[in-house]
Amino acid sequence: MAHRLAAARAAYDDRRWADALHQFRECDALQPLAREDLVRLAWSAGMLDRDDDLLACCARLFEESEAAGDLASAAYWAFFHGFRLMALREHGLSSAWLQRARRHADSAGEDCSVHGYLLLPQIIKHVMSAEFGTAISTAQRALEVAGRCSDAELEALARCWMGKAMLAQGQLDDGVAALDEAMLLALGDSLSPVVTGLVYCNLIASCRQVYEFERVREWTAALAKWCHSQPQLVQFGGACELHRAEILELDGAWQESVAAARDATRRAVRPAHLDIRAGAAYQEGEIHRLRGEWSLAEQCLVEAHRLGTDPQPGLALLRLATGEAAQASAMLHRSLSAAASPLARARLLPAMVETLLEVGTVEAAADAAAQLQAVADSYPSSMLEAAAAQARGRVRLAQGDPGGAMHGLEHALSAWLRLSAPYLAAGARVLLGLACRGIGDMESTRMHFEAARECFIWLGARPALGKLEALDAAPACGTPDAGLSPRELEVLRLLATGQTNKGIARELGLSEKTVERHLSSIFDKLQVHTRSAATAFAFRQGLLPASP
Repeated sequence: MAHRLAAARAAYDDRRWADALHQFRECDALQPLAREDLVRLAWSAGMLDRDDDLLACCARLFEESEAAGDLASAAYWAFFHGFRLMALREHGLSSAWLQRARRHADSAGEDCSVHGYLLLPQIIKHVMSAEFGTAISTAQRALEVAGRCSDAELEALARCWMGKAMLAQGQLDDGVAALDEAMLLALGDSLSPVVTGLVYCNLIASCRQVYEFERVREWTAALAKWCHSQPQLVQFGGACELHRAEILELDGAWQESVAAARDATRRAVRPAHLDIRAGAAYQEGEIHRLRGEWSLAEQCLVEAHRLGTDPQPGLALLRLATGEAAQASAMLHRSLSAAASPLARARLLPAMVETLLEVGTVEAAADAAAQLQAVADSYPSSMLEAAAAQARGRVRLAQGDPGGAMHGLEHALSAWLRLSAPYLAAGARVLLGLACRGIGDMESTRMHFEAARECFIWLGARPALGKLEALDAAPACGTPDAGLSPRELEVLRLLATGQTNKGIARELGLSEKTVERHLSSIFDKLQVHTRSAATAFAFRQGLLPASP
């Protein structure tokens, strides 16, 4: 028996969770495990996502602690049992176990740390209800208990949720600082393995929500290292691979991103992991969309919707890329109307700006860009600020103000380069190239276009490369005005300033149908298919009046 226990403990120490679970269960069948070994069995089950085994161990640990008169330990295991049931959405049983934990904590006295643990469900409820101030003050109470009782796990969990609430309230510096302290505790190897995983995943999700992708990248790398050091790990593995897939897309490692998304799907086998499978399907769909693999992108994004996530803005951008701008606009309007928070809207607004400009509604696009800027002002992360600056520059270009577009686009490019986001940087370069062309700086246009072209080729971003080549190509007729009539030139100039068909008709005293006929003729002569491509031609040929 002693040899078997030694082998089980060695497997646990080596984080070979499946081996530890099997060996501890064999020992338990021969002779009931002592409490310290039963704790090891519980955490091994937790790391393997074996909730039935984990909860059975929690119940036994509660009973044995209670029988031994160790009320503080009994309260802890009653709490953990209820806390896990809460995560599994078994609210009735969860409430019963949490009440049991409260009674035993009261009996154990003021110095029982479970008084602080019992605040965690309240903090989570306040965060989910957007009662961020109350969540922060409740987390501070939990931290006071953690300090009084020297409980590192309670401190880590309380700091996680306090940081999350601070971030959601717009206190980015204080929120990130709280999360950094929680991460230090996780890195220090002083926490149980399950709590360590909870801390990692909560930290990454919190920073991702407010677009703090520098921290997301750093902590995802730490989580991946931690997960990969445990080959038998089941719990947290799917979430880790999904986070990796998102960061790999940002980094430009698209093939590796697809592999990570598929690995996340493979690991997320239980009903409780539905959100991971949905996120992985969306992530893979995005890579296919960026590569121009329309059919595969459609399959993945529809699968994400089937699994319960809103496939926007990816599906709308797919529709836009395949010529269905009106449908893309309708999709984004619906998703924006349902978005529960400014941060959720921020995820959709860059795509809305692009789509509205494609259909020619420049004023609406300017309003969407202003909304995005307002979110960036409230949550000043590098990524949000870059997205807002790029949207602002895109609108200025559509309004016929290439000089006014330069500042925002240069800011966006600088930010994307600092964030090591090559595809986004290349997109900013294309817009900067158009702005430079609009003010007559053809040398800078050439350099921006060439840098963007190299990036798109390296990434395999065929749709973006195709758009760039169309913008860079000279019109087929080879004449400065491409054979456009004087009236067509007037229509094109107004189109390039962002006017709608109705506005052009009012300006020129024409009917909207006549404007539509002129536009059809312009598109045919220029060999383009969209308003933005026609606008690019107007910039390229100097057909717009100089900006004041």
